[in-house]
Amino acid sequence: MIDPLIVVVAGVVVVALATVIGPRFNIAGPLILLAIGAGVSLLPFIPPFAVNPEIILVGVLPPLLYSAAVQLPAVEFRRDFAPIAGLSVLLVVFSSIVLGLFFWAVIPGLGLALGIALGAILSPTDAVATSIAKRLGISPRVVTLLEGESLLNDATALVLLRTATAAVASGFAFGDALASFAWAVVVALALGAIVGWVNLRVRERVSNSAANTALSFTVPFIAYLPTEHLGGSGLVAAVVAGIVTGQGAARRFTPEQRISDRLNWRTVELILEGGVFLVFGLELKDIVIANVRADEGLWHAAWLALSALGIVLAVRALYVSALIWVQGRRSRRRLRADRVAGARERLDRFERAYHDAPEQFGARAADPARTARRVGWMRTRIARTMADLDYYRDTPLGARHGAVIVWAGMRGVVTLAAAQTLPEDLGPLRPLLIFVAFLVALFSLVLQGLTLPRVVRATGLAGEGGEGPTREEQRALDAELRDAAVAAVRAGSLTRRDGGSFSPELIERAGARLTQPPDDEASARVRDFLELRLASIEAMRRRLHTVGRDGRYSTAALRHALAELDADQLSLELRIDDGEGD
Repeated sequence: MIDPLIVVVAGVVVVALATVIGPRFNIAGPLILLAIGAGVSLLPFIPPFAVNPEIILVGVLPPLLYSAAVQLPAVEFRRDFAPIAGLSVLLVVFSSIVLGLFFWAVIPGLGLALGIALGAILSPTDAVATSIAKRLGISPRVVTLLEGESLLNDATALVLLRTATAAVASGFAFGDALASFAWAVVVALALGAIVGWVNLRVRERVSNSAANTALSFTVPFIAYLPTEHLGGSGLVAAVVAGIVTGQGAARRFTPEQRISDRLNWRTVELILEGGVFLVFGLELKDIVIANVRADEGLWHAAWLALSALGIVLAVRALYVSALIWVQGRRSRRRLRADRVAGARERLDRFERAYHDAPEQFGARAADPARTARRVGWMRTRIARTMADLDYYRDTPLGARHGAVIVWAGMRGVVTLAAAQTLPEDLGPLRPLLIFVAFLVALFSLVLQGLTLPRVVRATGLAGEGGEGPTREEQRALDAELRDAAVAAVRAGSLTRRDGGSFSPELIERAGARLTQPPDDEASARVRDFLELRLASIEAMRRRLHTVGRDGRYSTAALRHALAELDADQLSLELRIDDGEGD
């Protein structure tokens, strides 16, 4: 008997090495882990390996989805929410129904509800394709669509799976199934938002970054467990909690907390996702043996899996084609910048008229502060609309992008985990259905995963974008943040960490040097200068939050700038504290 601790340690080492080796050979790490697991399972001294699917559904998927939701690109997600929602909900439902009808027709003794349940298992896509697409330099808009889809369609598929499985036991009724689906989503949205909000309020009061990160590990489970108890989708709740946390972290967490969260969650995500694929490979031998012993053997399951994969790709191709066509029509309608420019001119005229004679606008405009806030809000909305129009104009979706979106729809972690949650009382059908699901995931990962780079190059989209912001965008944002720091210094609104003020002589002497990285020797002599620069970082961070609302800069640029400010602040605090200890 092999010590379980040795298995866990060996698994972590294998996952880490596969992650490093995979990109060098342009092969996704999960494919390497899948092959390693299958190869190890063939060794004669390795006993049968099986993991309770509840461990994956409860212990693995909530933190995985939460981690992905925290990193969701908010600006781009908002702009393309409609197509992402369609891919995540409508496409999953359509695919599940079409696959359900197929399985119902070709597998004797399989009811329609169980066929739809199997279709729901095969419908969600995996995030493996997103990592491959990023390395190939795909358009950021396509990456956002793939990220958003793989994040949200997991929850949709599992809610549909649970609804269909319940219908297997109690009989199918369309009204009851729809009500169950709606209840699961509504409860999850409400509880997930509450948990995310409480998470932000509690953790912003915990100054210790290690303790703060430890609390963050509990958030996906705090969202998941009560939601499941109330009949909702725990995975949807974990996703919503992650989105709320990700959008509030920039304002409410300290730099130490953000850096600690980012690094620790990246490690957790790496181990959990890699572990699932490794476990899948280890379990594959026993599933194959169980199907060999069945009357139909392997060929029946292989035919069903290949047919199902072909069907799901065909449905996806049809849906994405329609999506690209609709997005093209909407983009042409959106490119009416003259209307937005007209709204801006009317707002300018109002502001000038109000400044000259506020009394003519009546009692509602009597409060200048309130009017200024409303004008500022309207200017933000106009700026956001203009930025959205520029985004749709500069990143149109065409047939080539659609081809990549279709071929990037690989099946993975959720399909593997959900397949094993099928009811135990299905008799000989259960091993067959599980094996079909495993084969669909395997064929998809191997066929699409290995050929996706070729498809991208064939469409001419390789190198069209990148993971980070463009140099021009980053320079523009950095300049805006420097202007905010200089304005804050000249206005005298900066304070020391202890609440004290800076002398006018120091502010005059610092000048424009404030916004540049401090020179080591000069900083050692002028501690006040370091304090002043540290205070200016907070002004820059406030400006960063403001420009993040109007949509002029991408999420990648905003996060890059925030990471630079965080690193700069930690460096300055360390140097100042070291000086205090001398």
